[in-house]
Amino acid sequence: MASENRGERSQKLISLSRRLSLYEPPPHLNNPARRQHGIPKSANPKRAAVLICIFEGNDGELRVILTQRSSQLSSHSGEVALPGGKREEGDADDIATALREAKEEIGLDPSLVDVVTVIEPYMTRFHVTVVPVIGMLFDKKAFNPTPDASEVESVFDVPLEMFLKNENRREVEDEWMGDKFLSHFFDYQSGEKGFTIWAFTAAILIRVAAIVYQRPPAFLERRPTLWNGIPDKDLAKL
Repeated sequence: MASENRGERSQKLISLSRRLSLYEPPPHLNNPARRQHGIPKSANPKRAAVLICIFEGNDGELRVILTQRSSQLSSHSGEVALPGGKREEGDADDIATALREAKEEIGLDPSLVDVVTVIEPYMTRFHVTVVPVIGMLFDKKAFNPTPDASEVESVFDVPLEMFLKNENRREVEDEWMGDKFLSHFFDYQSGEKGFTIWAFTAAILIRVAAIVYQRPPAFLERRPTLWNGIPDKDLAKL
């Protein structure tokens, strides 16, 4: 899946790309029955993809690009999100969706991104299946953000490892359809502006960080079963 970008390439990113290209979702998160039956029969399944674009910072740490949605949007206005959106008819696959949306939202040229893997999908409470696509940005200097003002208020980046640490994090217990879970909030300061990465976006980044750094978070995650399908105890009844 990776393309051959020009210029000097980070050995850390090369090594990570090779390892992630071999990634396979755990069986309990990649069960066809779980994905199929996680959607009510009455629903019209919709699909979307987000891009987790990783690059190496000046100090050698891995960082990921995020956006703050425009305050003028009708839904999720002002919230922090990963570049991405709903699949369109012309998209060949989930990778194409993620790359197209990133270009439209923040001006990220798809040729700069080496896509290395796609991880297990998540489902929102609105029955949209969201596929996280992981890509490497080897030449960060070649990326000059040009956000679409109608969708994106700002573009920033954060250390990926922060989503495994118990620092600048808080949690709130929530409930959906009788399923109790924790919503995680991560605070990040970029210059004079503060951002909060939370809920669905935070959950995806916790999972990606755990895969990249090969360790679990330093806190109890307790995600809703809806995001990756129905509980194992209910699969036996299907």
